[in-house]
Amino acid sequence: MARRTLTALVLLAIVMPAVIFGGILYFLLIGFFVGLAAWEMAQMFRQADYHPSSYLSVGGTLVILAARAFRPDLAEPVFTGLILLAMTVHLIAYERGRERAAFDFLVTVGCFVYLGWVGSYLIDLHALPDGSWWVMFVLPTVWLADIGAYSFGARYGKHFMTPRLSPKKSWEGYWAGVFMGTLYGAFFAYAYSTYGPLHVSILQGLLFGFVLSTVTTLGDLGESLFKRFGAMKDSGNFLPGHGGAFDRIDSLIWGAVIGVYWIRFFFLK
Repeated sequence: MARRTLTALVLLAIVMPAVIFGGILYFLLIGFFVGLAAWEMAQMFRQADYHPSSYLSVGGTLVILAARAFRPDLAEPVFTGLILLAMTVHLIAYERGRERAAFDFLVTVGCFVYLGWVGSYLIDLHALPDGSWWVMFVLPTVWLADIGAYSFGARYGKHFMTPRLSPKKSWEGYWAGVFMGTLYGAFFAYAYSTYGPLHVSILQGLLFGFVLSTVTTLGDLGESLFKRFGAMKDSGNFLPGHGGAFDRIDSLIWGAVIGVYWIRFFFLK
């Protein structure tokens, strides 16, 4: 726990200036974590004898992020072009004797889709009006819900939630995380509407926090699915006490997607 706390404090010191100032600094922060997560995802599947193109997985993911950040009008053709490029690469691999090249292609494209396209919602969240405030609303709510689930579940968890996907997750921890996320959703709504530019009532914050903390666990479980497939405990060892980059952003990606559409629909009318 001490290593986890120290790492979290260091991350906070790095993340906060990027969130506040935005621009290229924020893009570099997201690009670093999402790009590293793409590399880790490719390595997970390599453990199961699939051979996605690691360099193309990372490079394509970063190109998609850049397009969504700086040229959203080009994001769709860039995404489509990368899929065709991946097909070309794996066609060549098959011709050179790689029998499972078709499956390798699907994994490479999976990196583009999940971490490139879906991961880009972390960029879109900051691009909203008052985006820095929304990032500081959505991502800490998800993060604090995760902390609540981990802390309470580790001590009091008795009823396993997903014994195959994530053996240590319990229903007690899950509902503690939902409670924590709901509570902090209300807190951030009050704080950022009172001392910041947002206009979110406490009741709206409660509901928003509840939805975020209820659903984003699926992002954590989704990454666990990849790790179980590759027989890995963590996606990497980049962050002491926390695992890899993918381990840190798995739930945040889902939070960003939910946050972008929820905010657009309910708060930016």
